[in-house]
Amino acid sequence: QGWEGAAGIGFGRFFVNSFVVAGGSVVANVLSCTLAAYAFARLRFRFSGPLFVFMIATLMLPHHVTLIPQYIIFQQIGLVNTYLPLVLPKLLATEAFFVFLVIQFIRGIPRELDEAATIDGCGVYGTFWHVVLPLTKPALVTTSIFTFIWTWNDFFTQMVYLNDADKFTVPLGLRLFVDTSSQSNFGAMFAMSALALVPIVLFFLVFQQRQAGVPRQPADRQ
Repeated sequence: QGWEGAAGIGFGRFFVNSFVVAGGSVVANVLSCTLAAYAFARLRFRFSGPLFVFMIATLMLPHHVTLIPQYIIFQQIGLVNTYLPLVLPKLLATEAFFVFLVIQFIRGIPRELDEAATIDGCGVYGTFWHVVLPLTKPALVTTSIFTFIWTWNDFFTQMVYLNDADKFTVPLGLRLFVDTSSQSNFGAMFAMSALALVPIVLFFLVFQQRQAGVPRQPADRQ
């Protein structure tokens, strides 16, 4: 009964929607946060110090403070009731926690590797792609795991932006089993709640095996 779903929509549809949102969020977050972190950790540009402080300060800003302005913006450009408001902000490196995480990891990579790549003819992008990006694999895996879990379990943001039931994700689909004005199917809801944990566990098990050790400093620098 749980897999048959609610409101005439099978629960498999909710799983597909959640995979689309969570997968897009992981790719967008990893890409944008890594690029922003590389710029702060390795490049010299104007106002880098104040911008870094401003980025860290956004960690103290509650999500609910920015929700209404963001909703108004997405509503004016006609993106409400789509998945873009859930994924598009991730492309702008809005997750300061993950940017800071990758920054600290890149700072642990010896700069001699960058200098060696420059001598071999690599530019800024070549150094990032061939040297820094492979060595930041543990930080990228951590970012992917937390982004997937947080997005998969997110209820509030998805409830705000999604209106049609056929676009609901798993958290919103579970809510359809509970109706305060009529009969509620708690058995089906609990069954699907247990099933909803499976992708999270599998994602964690697959990605945590890809974790590598933190790059060690050369002996002369230690």
